[in-house]
Amino acid sequence: MSPRGTPPPERLDLVRAEDRMSFLYVERTVIHRDGNALTLTDERGVIHVPASALGALMLGPGTRITHAAMGVAGDAGVSITWVGEHGTRYYAHGRPLAKSSRNAEAQARIVSNQRLRLRTARAMYSMRFPGEDVSVMSMSQLRGREGARMKRLYAAEAERTGVPWKKRSYAPDDFDSGDDINRALTSSHAALYGVVHAVIVSLGFVPSLGVVHNGTDRSLVYDIADLYKAEVSIPAAFDSVASGADDVVAEARRAVRDRVVSCRLLPRAVRDIHVLFDVEPDPEFTEADLLLWSELEAVPSGSNWADAW
Repeated sequence: MSPRGTPPPERLDLVRAEDRMSFLYVERTVIHRDGNALTLTDERGVIHVPASALGALMLGPGTRITHAAMGVAGDAGVSITWVGEHGTRYYAHGRPLAKSSRNAEAQARIVSNQRLRLRTARAMYSMRFPGEDVSVMSMSQLRGREGARMKRLYAAEAERTGVPWKKRSYAPDDFDSGDDINRALTSSHAALYGVVHAVIVSLGFVPSLGVVHNGTDRSLVYDIADLYKAEVSIPAAFDSVASGADDVVAEARRAVRDRVVSCRLLPRAVRDIHVLFDVEPDPEFTEADLLLWSELEAVPSGSNWADAW
């Protein structure tokens, strides 16, 4: 399984972010490279995963990954995240697919302008309230409307599945202290965050620059994930508990994976993010030129500008 002499995949041959598999969570596994594929080895055997078709690889406890595997994952633009047990605690991530700062600059322009930020926040809430006019609502009004919506949603899911529901309650430092439905919700939301994080960084946006959320390194992840919780992670959690599975946490992750596929979440998320930040999709994986900022227009780097000064 030596990768020596194996050329990296061509950027134009890579699978676009919206067409990739959503996420793969592994634990107690050794990850290596065979050509341009990742190999996953545990006590059950070895499986091959094409790196260029994978959106996010979530590395849980007991995972070991080789330098060669990281190399092909980086070449293929796989978003690798190091997470805690059950995928519920995020530690770090690897380099994304995008090579241009174009989308990050468009995002920063919106986040730093109060008028544009409010307009984008309203657009986000409008996606959750189809048919409702939110064009003149303040942020406090939007938050109140969203809170009432979530209460109705949890009650409806409890009635649909027969799962007892009191309220959303969990201790970040004590995952096992929650009841089954709250642990399943935490697990399913974490899986959704991983998928959304992979899309965001693959497109070259900045996870820490949120519109509605603010102050953390994953503010935008929470913003975008909130668009899909009602359709993906919340029903997945209630279904996992209703199924009577021995491990509702693992079942919730599998249910999220199935819903991500059935509702074509990746292409939807790519499209929604481009619409929200008013940018056109990059038709190709083009390499960006490194430039120097100037008051009038950017100038090429790699030159000595002493004479011009």
